[in-house]
Amino acid sequence: MTRSFLARNPSVLWFIALLALFTLAITLMSEAYGAALISTSFVKTLGKTLCLCLVALAMDLVWGYLGVLSLGHMAFFALGGYMIGMWLMYARTEEIVVAALAQGALPATPEEVRQGIATQIFGVVGASDFPPIWAFAHSLPLQLAMVVLVPGLLALVFGWLAFRSRVTGVYLSILTQAMTLALALYLFQNDSGLRGNNGLSGLQNIPGLAEAGQDRLSVWFLWASALALGAAYLLLTWVVGGKFGSVVRAIRDDEARVRFLGYSVESYKLFVFTLTAVIAAIAGVLYYPQAGIINPAELAPIASIYLAVWVAIGGRGRLYGAVIGAAFVSLLSSVFTGGRVPAIDLGFLRIDWVDWWQVLLGLAFVAVTLFAPKGIGGLFDLALHRRPPDRKGAPLGPDDGALMEKEATE
Repeated sequence: MTRSFLARNPSVLWFIALLALFTLAITLMSEAYGAALISTSFVKTLGKTLCLCLVALAMDLVWGYLGVLSLGHMAFFALGGYMIGMWLMYARTEEIVVAALAQGALPATPEEVRQGIATQIFGVVGASDFPPIWAFAHSLPLQLAMVVLVPGLLALVFGWLAFRSRVTGVYLSILTQAMTLALALYLFQNDSGLRGNNGLSGLQNIPGLAEAGQDRLSVWFLWASALALGAAYLLLTWVVGGKFGSVVRAIRDDEARVRFLGYSVESYKLFVFTLTAVIAAIAGVLYYPQAGIINPAELAPIASIYLAVWVAIGGRGRLYGAVIGAAFVSLLSSVFTGGRVPAIDLGFLRIDWVDWWQVLLGLAFVAVTLFAPKGIGGLFDLALHRRPPDRKGAPLGPDDGALMEKEATE
């Protein structure tokens, strides 16, 4: 008898329930809808953390399940932020320009309004005209379509070229990192059309919602981020739980054998790579209005390396592990870099955690790699008394961090 999807994946119900309780608790403690026990800035931090958990889910699918270590997924994350940031800047600047021109003796023409918007946005880089890439910035539906199309097409083209050439392993990781670096260097230029090093700012000011206040907006974005994270967890659990997921894990464990069995390995890789790029872009759409600003530094290759560290610490090959890792490291980072932890003066050395946090994170990654390859998520195996199957000394497979132990018992 075939069990239902939820019976086969009890973690989904647990995850959705815990996420709902968390969101409700934060709402009741917020300044806008509750007892004002936590600040608006901390609500924003939690909302951004949920967005980072969402992009970590995407990373876990492409790395933990497919076996492709991508060091470029934060580029898709930032591209999503740029796409929504263009509309936010355009619409908000339009409100300001229209109000200013209304003081004149004669009504402003649409061309005057558009020219005023362009001057306000691009005056900082010495320009006064809209670049072609801003053609749809006036329309929210069209710009939301760009959120999916731009990162999706970039991932599709890059993946098609890389996977068709059968580039694998560390060489593919280097290619994804090179793609990210090239995109970041291009966006640093003032003539890129996205204001160069200045980036897009003022994104926390949502057009038409000026009277709502940041306290309520922060809670609304928290709700949206939680909804997106829950939906993505449900979707990706369904993806990896069926035959498609079995083929994806088989590609990770023995790509040559899967190709010998007649499966189009490149098609599976391309689909997963593109899907996760779009999910990462959606996470960026929700993240940067809460952050308020985006610039090319957000595309730096180090950001994608951090993403891999989060997933490794949480436990790759486990969707909940990716969420745990991203939430744990992100919140811990905000504590150490926010000046909340006092510095340690050893006499010959002063440890200021704002500067030493990255060293601590690197040491944690090395420790997890050497002593706990299953990450924090592996602790659930101990709690549930899960043991690897007895295979009479036969190896479990080429990837010790995979879920082959669990799969063998089902």
